[in-house]
Amino acid sequence: MGILNVTPDSFSDGGKYACVDKALKHAEEMLRDGAKIIDVGGESTRPGHLPVSLTQELERTVPIIEALTKELGCVVSIDTYKADVAEAAVKAGAHIINDVWGAKREPAIADVATRYGVPIILMHNREKAEYEGLFMDEVLADLEGSIGIATAAGVKRENIWLDPGVGFAKSTAQNIAVMQQLRTISNMGYPVLLGTSRKSVIGNALGLPVGERLEGTGATVCYGIEQGCQIMRVHDVKEIARMAKMMDILTGKSVLEE
Repeated sequence: MGILNVTPDSFSDGGKYACVDKALKHAEEMLRDGAKIIDVGGESTRPGHLPVSLTQELERTVPIIEALTKELGCVVSIDTYKADVAEAAVKAGAHIINDVWGAKREPAIADVATRYGVPIILMHNREKAEYEGLFMDEVLADLEGSIGIATAAGVKRENIWLDPGVGFAKSTAQNIAVMQQLRTISNMGYPVLLGTSRKSVIGNALGLPVGERLEGTGATVCYGIEQGCQIMRVHDVKEIARMAKMMDILTGKSVLEE
């Protein structure tokens, strides 16, 4: 999954792809490099970000989704927690809803997924990084809560994907802990998306700025694949796609082409 932020303030690439032409060019490059899904986001989720209005988010995302599906014919996901944005995006051609609040901020987003029969990615998140008991038990319970919202709304089991929420409501140590338990999340029986690309957990672990986190991202991706994750959400598609292909060969998920 290639990241296409159409925001001015995303932590890594804010402002680069806000217009349709630049967004299309970057999406085309990511598809050429191996992306299978283009994830469009119109509101930054970095720590300390400023929320945007419904109208502003729609203005940022809908024209680009329409252009992506019309001009490139690619699979598109909409990165939003707002039900109205999700519905407008799906109507514009988006195929997947990617909700960083796991359907808990606006549960009606699950109704949108049901109504249009599209997959919804439920990410683990909390208002604060505060856990009263065993950390992973609470993460798993939170994810089960999101699954419950989705299934109660009628989302089919095969249309539910999970995301452990690396970088959200977790300290550096907790981000590493949830990474070390990816197999447990994979064993819940749903496809797992891993979003570690250029995140602060890598910067903190290696002492590196955002622009120098490719190798650290690659390590987390390879580890995630070995732990059963099936979708990698990344900025650096070419390099990560090569790593993923090699990992698939090594783990027997694909056959070496002679």
